[in-house]
Amino acid sequence: MATDNKIQFWKRNAKVPASFLKEAPKTNALSIKSKKASSFLEFARSTSDAWDIGDDEEEEFLGGPPPNTPPNLNSKVAVATAAQVIHNYSKVREKPEWPQSTERVQANGSVVKSNSAAQLSQPSDGSSFRKPLHKQQSLPLRPVIPLIARISDQNASGAPPMAVREKTRLEKFRQLLASQNTDLEELRRCSWSGIPREFRPITWRLLSGYLPANMERREIVLKRKRDEYFGFIEQYYDSRNEEHHQDTYRQIHIDIPRTNPLIPLFQQAPVQEVFERILFIWAIRHPASGYVQGINDLVTPFFVVFLSEFVEEDVENFDVTVLPQHVQRNIEADSFWCMSKLLDGIQDNYTFAQPGIQTKVKALEELVSRIDEHVHNHFQKYEVEYLQFAFRWMNNLLMRELPLRCTIRLWDTYQAEAEGFSHFHLYICAAFLIKWRKEILEAVDFQGLLLLLQNLPTIHWGNEEVGLLLAEAYRLKYMFADAPSHYRR
Repeated sequence: MATDNKIQFWKRNAKVPASFLKEAPKTNALSIKSKKASSFLEFARSTSDAWDIGDDEEEEFLGGPPPNTPPNLNSKVAVATAAQVIHNYSKVREKPEWPQSTERVQANGSVVKSNSAAQLSQPSDGSSFRKPLHKQQSLPLRPVIPLIARISDQNASGAPPMAVREKTRLEKFRQLLASQNTDLEELRRCSWSGIPREFRPITWRLLSGYLPANMERREIVLKRKRDEYFGFIEQYYDSRNEEHHQDTYRQIHIDIPRTNPLIPLFQQAPVQEVFERILFIWAIRHPASGYVQGINDLVTPFFVVFLSEFVEEDVENFDVTVLPQHVQRNIEADSFWCMSKLLDGIQDNYTFAQPGIQTKVKALEELVSRIDEHVHNHFQKYEVEYLQFAFRWMNNLLMRELPLRCTIRLWDTYQAEAEGFSHFHLYICAAFLIKWRKEILEAVDFQGLLLLLQNLPTIHWGNEEVGLLLAEAYRLKYMFADAPSHYRR
């Protein structure tokens, strides 16, 4: 039965992305539902070869003339038109008329040609002036944003402007962090809307509770905590090969290469060894939960932020072995302690049966049913359970749904928000779900909905989109967090 449903589903939708599944006849959706293909396990088994389409199917899909092909033109008209085109083209060849280049004057007095003028300039060797139009050029032009680089300053357009307001914020952070006793409440207020890159490492250490507010005590605390971590390494790490720890270490060893596999930084052997030590030490020091898949993702933002203190270029391609050994050790120890502080607030997400996640997913379902009944009813109509897509959102804190640069910006606010990781994250997930309301309502079957919710197109997201998401989440929290009558159905 599973094989039949799989073949029928992908035959019907060959070469059609999930966003176009709405065009399938309703009878197909009903037939799938009647055969129990809407179950989550059936869906998981039926998507392994989702886009494995043969060449013969591609030709069949693309073959044949368009349905609205116009009739043949009158031969005389065609000949006359062709002659006129050739005549006009010959004139252009004899005396090309390029549009006048527009120029603008910068503040320093230099004159810069516009982009259009630069594109129209021709080589002197008489080579062809028309370049082939690539497929990507038919889409709206948008710069590619690095996964990690410029994580604090990158906005959605790819241009990091330094406005007067931003300079004021930088000065505010500088004054707060230079004071003898940092005002943590004021630091949280400033950090809610994002932390500048140069101040993010020290701010994260302070807001996570790893560093004290008193400046005189910071160096002492850092040295003590770093020594304590490497004391754990000496004491416990060799036990990873013992029988009662082998399963934990084996699972960690399997999961580490899967952590951000598209980012070269995390595929370096020294970085993977750092992650193995951090996760193994945390697991054996927290036997109530131990290591759970998903915790490996939570190390990466801390590691990248603390690494960025010593890296000016793109972090994603940086070779960590060029750093002095003591710097590498400090980054590792700080990442361990800050991750531990985070997990202390959400450890029930990872204890037996993961009750914290179960509770949060149920709360998300209740919240969505109140704020957007159409989306909620749409899920019910096609038998989509919130646990089937939102479990990962809670388990990985949306790290699998957002680029790492967006996660780091999001965590600026989580660090600044009271119970940001444990409570505010619920409203982020609700706002994130409703962000895709249009696409959700256009999907008309179980498979289409799950494909959409597990592959949301956020690769080009930047600070602008995260800012809008945070604003909507704050609005939802303000409306529902302290209003149980609004929250319950």
